Amino acid sequence: MVNASPDSLHRDSVVTTPDEAVARGRALLADGAVALDLGGQGTTYVSEEVADEEEWARVAPLVPALAGLGVPLSIDTYRPSVARRALEAGATWLNAADGLQGDELARVAADAGCPVVVPFLNGPTPHALTAVAAADPMGVLLDWFDATLRRLDAFGLRPHCVLDPGTGFAPHDLPWEERYVFQKRVYSDLDRLRAFGLPLYIALPWRDTAQHAELLDIVLAHDPEYGRAHEPARVGAAARRRRTR
Repeated sequence: MVNASPDSLHRDSVVTTPDEAVARGRALLADGAVALDLGGQGTTYVSEEVADEEEWARVAPLVPALAGLGVPLSIDTYRPSVARRALEAGATWLNAADGLQGDELARVAADAGCPVVVPFLNGPTPHALTAVAAADPMGVLLDWFDATLRRLDAFGLRPHCVLDPGTGFAPHDLPWEERYVFQKRVYSDLDRLRAFGLPLYIALPWRDTAQHAELLDIVLAHDPEYGRAHEPARVGAAARRRRTR
């Protein structure tokens, strides 16, 4: 994960220049990453929404620099204008932070013909979410993905979709204990998302706490195809511990 948004909670991921971005990218790859994800708009409770042009100004010089490292590069955005320009500048994946709920971003993805990460969102953007209040949260996710994929069939996008349960996002006022319970229920049920026959992508827990380590272990037990990691070396170490149990 490479963040061009200055308010990222993971301070080591924040970059502002092409040289910093390349250094961060190389460090991630050396630690075991096989691809890079670049974002210019924060989505956490401390982040401030900025205009489209400011988001693009943050990432514009970084896209070709990171693309030059020769590995897949995703652009993480919910803005069609940013996505389109980043894909034209060298990004090879779209991490669609609006869950492709808008037709304009869906058209950008369709025109690019690239893989697209589709996260579950219980709201229009990561900044306007409502908590999922259900005894079976995965059931809510399954209904949402079923409806979303049916709509995306009109754009021919289903074969390009990679499903993300959206656990990297949360309502800004949701207490951690509630978020932890929600994530644990979702991660424990990840195999149910296999019903769509599409790859899975998880925003991997990165904080150094017992609860985050537990959540990461549950995710790794389900062997998703893709994981977005701020600290790939820690993920690799956790995966090796699982294999030696």
